This record gives sequence, C-alpha cells and structure tokens, in this order.
Amino acid sequence: MITCFIRYEIDPYKKDAFIEYARNWGQAIPRCGAHLVGYFAPHEGSVSTAYGIYHLPDLASYEAYRAKLAADPLGQENYQFAQREKFILREERQFLKIASTPHAGPQTELIKP
Repeated sequence: MITCFIRYEIDPYKKDAFIEYARNWGQAIPRCGAHLVGYFAPHEGSVSTAYGIYHLPDLASYEAYRAKLAADPLGQENYQFAQREKFILREERQFLKIASTPHAGPQTELIKP
C-alpha cells in the first residue's frame, strides 16, 4: 500500500474555490479507483497550505487510476476549473509507505502494510 500526499500552496483569497475543487475530487477519486482519505483546506495557522491524501495498492495502480481520472468527466472539469480559476499556486506530490504498523486504533482496519 502506498499513500499519495499532495501539498498545495493555494491563493488564500480563493480558499472557497479550493474547497469546491476538493469536493469534486471527493466524488471522482473514489470512482476512479483510489481510497480517498480526504482533502484538507486551511483552517487555522497557514492560510495558504492545503493537502490531499489517498491510498493505492502500488505505483502501477496509481498509473491506471491517473488514466481513469483523466478520462472521467468530473475529473476533466475539475482540472479545467483549477486552470481557469488559478487558485493553486504550487502542487507537490509524494508517495509514502506507512512505517508505524502494527499500531492500535481505528485506522488499523483501513491501513494494512
């Protein structure tokens, strides 16, 4: 299992646009094959940092997921929305593997090494 962490630098004056973008991914990402943990918008502290987090079995699954997402009508609309509204100033993507398992808590059901 790999987890994709996306760190966004967003225009703090366009936070509502990022929230709309995140809600659209909330529909499209699971439909295209990834387990979405969530999108996180600024609340307190930094007003320009946001995150998206989802799980996939491996990098091959990621490539298949990205192809599905690019062909998905809502995915296409969302990409265009972000380009048109320019609320994302920078985006960084990292792939990580969980290192703390086994650990106690409700997430152990969701995350298996």
